[in-house]
Amino acid sequence: MNMISLKPRLSEKAYDQSQTGTYTFDVPSNANKQSVAEAVANQYDVTVEVVNITNVKGKTKRTFVSRRGKFVRGQRTDIKKAFVRLKKGDSIPIFAAEEEAEAKQEKVQQKVEKAMAKQVEKEQKPSRRLGLGRRAPARTSVRGDK
Repeated sequence: MNMISLKPRLSEKAYDQSQTGTYTFDVPSNANKQSVAEAVANQYDVTVEVVNITNVKGKTKRTFVSRRGKFVRGQRTDIKKAFVRLKKGDSIPIFAAEEEAEAKQEKVQQKVEKAMAKQVEKEQKPSRRLGLGRRAPARTSVRGDK
């Protein structure tokens, strides 16, 4: 059977579904469930449990043509989506870059929280000079007390 081209859909909804083991692909309009399951299994070395396919009709849009002051009607292309659920434990590294960025962001956030806690602890610590610190009293003006 002919190999079909699978184009993963990269969206927030697709990312959320991938966390539960369901991946979304754009497939050619002549693809069926069996060919999609076979292509996913061959390309990513995973076990496919269920494939659901939906046809999304393209929206009709209109564009303003400035020369004549009229609108031109056009239509977006139709899309066929395949929702592929994998066997529990299998995964496809489509969103690996997003997960790495998320882990890096979490690591940076932990460093910031640690630095903030250290700063707060330092501020709460009593000074050794007992009021003879570098800071001027709160009520001094630019010229000094007069």
